[in-house]
Amino acid sequence: MTTGVLVMAYGTPAAPEDLEAYYTHIRRGRAPTPELLAELRGRYEAIGGLSPLMAITRAQTDAVARALADRGHRDLAVTLGMKHAPPFIEDGVAELAEGGAQRIVGVVLAPHYSAFSVGEYGARAQGAAERAATAPRVDIVRSWHREADYLDYLERAVADALASIPAGDAASCHVLFTAHSLPERILGAGDPYPDELRETAGAIAARLDLAHWSVAWQSAGRTSEKWIGPDVLDRMRELAAEGTRAIVVCAAGFVSDHLEVLYDLDIEAAAEAKALGIAFARTAMPNADPLLAGAVASAVDARLGAVAGG
Repeated sequence: MTTGVLVMAYGTPAAPEDLEAYYTHIRRGRAPTPELLAELRGRYEAIGGLSPLMAITRAQTDAVARALADRGHRDLAVTLGMKHAPPFIEDGVAELAEGGAQRIVGVVLAPHYSAFSVGEYGARAQGAAERAATAPRVDIVRSWHREADYLDYLERAVADALASIPAGDAASCHVLFTAHSLPERILGAGDPYPDELRETAGAIAARLDLAHWSVAWQSAGRTSEKWIGPDVLDRMRELAAEGTRAIVVCAAGFVSDHLEVLYDLDIEAAAEAKALGIAFARTAMPNADPLLAGAVASAVDARLGAVAGG
């Protein structure tokens, strides 16, 4: 029985002229106002005009395919499907179905589960499979926030960032583990997203025996509803007021250099730290690091075993 693997990611504009269509897709078909579009365009221009996310995501997909082959899955078809840019999730499902896949294992390049994020990716993959002539079965990796390779990567990245802090500030350095904020309404439904981020953060804190660490949220959407907090910038201000002299941000909820890292952290958070007079560093993103690919492949491998057994 043929099985395919669908690696899913958020997506990014391929060219500056694609920005409005991309933003409209994120807004579920509602075109952004000229002001919102200009603001987003300015953020992209601040990081060089375009995000490197597209190239990184493709490299990650290739790295996951190699890691799966190293685990004995040499005949698997592995393809990419993105949420807000081509090739879309539906394109990836169609490619695998047309290639003869009767089962599809989907995995999102985001380690923590939320019905609002990973759940939506899975629903779109399932819907596309149901519309395909062959109607392949879809199995989704729920989360991989405790995979050993992922934790190994974060441990190394946090240690490297801490080593960059000036010696005089190191004793009070506080590590902030962040992920993309989501609407606060997910908490009422018992969504595991915040708890999974805390589990990841706690695991790294234990490995490195961190004395000062906490969880914060970043990149909240520009909507009228309340989003999960505390926001990373607000938390930085609180810590500075309490006497913290240095902060390391570990963006554990992300796996790539992209707008939410290159702008929200490297520009906004770094500027806030400078204004507060504190030392600042953020951890390197895994991108196509073999440990990231290994973590994703291990999660897929486990799901492949469950599929074979089921």
